[in-house]
Amino acid sequence: MANESAGPREGSLDAPTRHPLDWKNPEFYDQAALDKELERVFDICHGCRRCVSLCHAFPTLFDLVDESPTMEVDGVAKADYAKVVDHCYLCDLCYQTKCPYVPPHEWNVDFPHLMLRAKAVRHRNGETGMATKLLSSTTTVGKLASIPLVVNVVNAANRAKPTRVLLEKALDVDREARVPEYHADNARRRLRDFDGRANTISAAGRTRGKVALFATCYCNYSYPQAVEDLAAILRHNGIAVKLVEREVCCGMPKLEHGDLQTVARYKEKNIPVLAAAVRDGWDITAAIPSCVLMFRQELPLMFPDDEDVQLVKRHLFDPFEYLWQRHQAGLLDLEFANPLGKIAYHAPCHQRVQNIGPKTRDVLKLVAGTEIEIVERCSGHDGTYGVKKASYAISRKIAKPVETRVKQAEAAHFASDCPMAAAHIAHGIGDNPHAESPISLLRHAYGI
Repeated sequence: MANESAGPREGSLDAPTRHPLDWKNPEFYDQAALDKELERVFDICHGCRRCVSLCHAFPTLFDLVDESPTMEVDGVAKADYAKVVDHCYLCDLCYQTKCPYVPPHEWNVDFPHLMLRAKAVRHRNGETGMATKLLSSTTTVGKLASIPLVVNVVNAANRAKPTRVLLEKALDVDREARVPEYHADNARRRLRDFDGRANTISAAGRTRGKVALFATCYCNYSYPQAVEDLAAILRHNGIAVKLVEREVCCGMPKLEHGDLQTVARYKEKNIPVLAAAVRDGWDITAAIPSCVLMFRQELPLMFPDDEDVQLVKRHLFDPFEYLWQRHQAGLLDLEFANPLGKIAYHAPCHQRVQNIGPKTRDVLKLVAGTEIEIVERCSGHDGTYGVKKASYAISRKIAKPVETRVKQAEAAHFASDCPMAAAHIAHGIGDNPHAESPISLLRHAYGI
């Protein structure tokens, strides 16, 4: 606890404490109140500048200040505040790793959630473009794009330059950006026979030995192999596995654009199903760090008094966090068939801010003949940020240091827990090496 007799301090050494998001309060959407808070926080950021290397929001802010008539925040036109907001995609690294003024510090700076508030005001004012609304409707797009026969046309069109030019004009998707492929044989179809049966059920630590998989929009329609591989690993380790009974998008793509009302609607569909599974003895996991973070942090902060939301939070795990707990209890199979050699491993932002430590690295290091070089820096993808024409060039600039580290590693494999980040990085290095999932690497190590 801080020494209160020590007097005022420049910054806090206490662990960050997140306040619930006051999004149901009418003042939350008041433009004048928002502008006042933006000016207050921007002034603090201007006086500190520790976060300049994290994302493009901070260089944008500091350039606006330095180029203003006063060279202070009061010289920046309030209409230009939106330029800062546009570059924040809620990675939370400034809050969790850099900012000395987060709560419980008296200055109470929560930069990501202030940017979220600004986006929510913009959305309520009808300023969210149709392209953004469509790109963030991941379940709908995935369902339509993965229809048999249609899926072949969609994937071919996404690879064709003339179509990409049209896509850029219609949906602001940069013609050079890598977009996901879709699969008619999605994850939920592939795992429909996983019924959750197991010979024995062994609890260990916080884990109960029964896992219901939240497939996620991205993995279900664009990366089903990751879900299939995760299910195989869990079953190989004697853990009962099944799919969550039904699901919709976790809500993160809508959250990133301030559409909190849609996030709430998705929550009303997902949480009752997940909570029922938890009460029936199941733990929950998902192969996308952003989806795990949504259920573990963002929804609990939006709905702090919802008992089911808090229940799901307590029983939802990162996949490698789960496996590590099993290992600590002596329940993880360590008989590996294949070494993995050297891996250049990118730790994505939405996993790093969960405060679980580098569990992916720790589990993979259990495989004999495996060396891991970890890269802890933003990939620049950030949801739709890495595909939109307005931000694609900047996203590539952000990714450059990561790409350089991956190339310098000269590793046999390149992997990231976030498949979108992995694809973005691999695209920048010409797929040399190509992107892989750590989950898939672990399955290969087991030889199953």
